[in-house]
Parts: sequence; structure tokens; C-alpha cells
Amino acid sequence: MAYLLALLLLLPLPAGAWNAAGHRLVAAVAWQEMTPPVRERVSALLRRHPDHARWLKRQQEADADYGVFLEASTWPDDIRRDPRFHDADEPPTPRLPGFPHMLRQTHWHYRDASGGGPAGEIDTRLLSLADELASGREAEQVYALPWLLHLVADIHQPLHTGGRGDRGGNAFEIENPYNPRKPFMSLHAYWDELPGPPWLRGRHLEPPLRRLSALPPPPQGEVAGWLAESRELLAGPVYPRVSGSLLPLVTPEFHRRAQAIADARLAAAGHRLGRWLNRLLTPVSPGRGSR
Repeated sequence: MAYLLALLLLLPLPAGAWNAAGHRLVAAVAWQEMTPPVRERVSALLRRHPDHARWLKRQQEADADYGVFLEASTWPDDIRRDPRFHDADEPPTPRLPGFPHMLRQTHWHYRDASGGGPAGEIDTRLLSLADELASGREAEQVYALPWLLHLVADIHQPLHTGGRGDRGGNAFEIENPYNPRKPFMSLHAYWDELPGPPWLRGRHLEPPLRRLSALPPPPQGEVAGWLAESRELLAGPVYPRVSGSLLPLVTPEFHRRAQAIADARLAAAGHRLGRWLNRLLTPVSPGRGSR
């Protein structure tokens, strides 16, 4: 927590700070951390994914491998609205080639022990995905990689790690004058949108990426520590405390602080993801022992 507090004192307070744009920003910071051999390995795995052609069509980068990497990071959210996939309580959809199953696995995105809904399993799932990536079994690696890209970002979003019995802020309504289209919204949605418009790609992604890249890199830590950091933030600055006309109000002070926290968490997630992929996917030289 000391790292987070120190970083907040150094942060600029931008006018627009975890939606699709947030996940692409985390992936972009991770790409900067990754070694060239690991970038090549990641790109080879993503080319084998059944949805590679979709990502290739959407990406807007000069380096298509980099662009596909950014698009793959949003895939676990994209399939929530994809009729090819199904929820656990729905009739199964046909299994398509290259997929181990067609479940959306929405409970993988969070961990909430507050009693407001299903507990989720983001922390334990991240560890099992890392084992699959390190296994060398390519079919498992291809499926695990987009999930790992996504869930490292999710675990750094405080409201993906708990709440006050309000389903991670989804049942906590706020008054948000910074979104004229939706002046009343859930607290979870407010935090998810802090990275900026979800369509940010290509040159439009560069200004926020430069801002995040300028922040001091965090210590690496482990998954349990990342979860604990997010939960410490939940206990403090994540919930607005000023009353508006009807609901808790996003004040200018709260909004500036929330954007600064979002920047810190996005940057931390990106650095940690890139380093983790280096560790998981760097081949071990003969005679050097196992990973």
C-alpha cells in the first residue's frame, strides 16, 4: 500500500483516465516490458487462437502482432455478448473447433467474499492459467493466454475484488456529472470507464499510454498481493462519500483522485503482466534447470 500512496502523490490528474480501452492500455504497457523472444512466442500462440482473424480485422497498429495482442486482451469480455458462447445456467452452444468449451466463465473475472453474490475465483484462476502457460502444452497455452492478459488487469480494478455486499459496486448507484449521457450509474461502471472511451485504438491510444508509461514501475509481487492491494483501496477511496441530489456524488476532488488511482492500477497491471509473461514463456536453456 505504501507504493500506491507514494505513486498517487506523483501522478498528474488527467481529464480522462477499465473497459476495452483499459485492457488495451494494460496490454500495451505489458508489450513494452516483454522481451522480443516472448513477444514472438505470444504472437505465435495468438495466431493459433480460433478468433485470431477477428482480432486482426479490428486492430489498428502498424505492427499487426502488437495490435492483435491488444485486441486479445478484451476477448473474455467480448464473449459475454457473443452468441457462440453460453453461461453456465444456459443451454450449451455447439463447441467450435479450437475451443475446449464454449462457456463464458463470468465467475473468473472477480473475487468477492462480502456475501453480495457468487464468490468468484479470479486469484485462483490466474494461478491455474499461469500453470497452463508454463506447461508447454500449446493447445492449453492458446486458450489460457487471452484470459491471463485480461484477468491481470481485472484483479487491479478494486471493484473486481470485493465490495460492501453490493456485488462489487454493481448495486451501488451514484450520481456522476462527468457522464452527461448517464448521470446516474453504478459505481462499478464508473470505475470501469475511467480509462477513456472503449473504442480507443491506434493513435488515439498513444496519449494515455505515454502517461501510464511515465509512471514509476511497481514491485512485482504475487497474485495474492495484487488482490490485497485492490482490497485496501476498496476500504478507502473507491466509494464517494458526498451526497448529491439523490445519490452519492462524484465530486471534482473524488473524480481526480479516482482517475489517478485508475492510472496507477492500469500501469501496475501492465508492468506486472509483461514481467510475468517473460517468466512464464522464456525458454529455459539446457542445463539451467526448470522455471
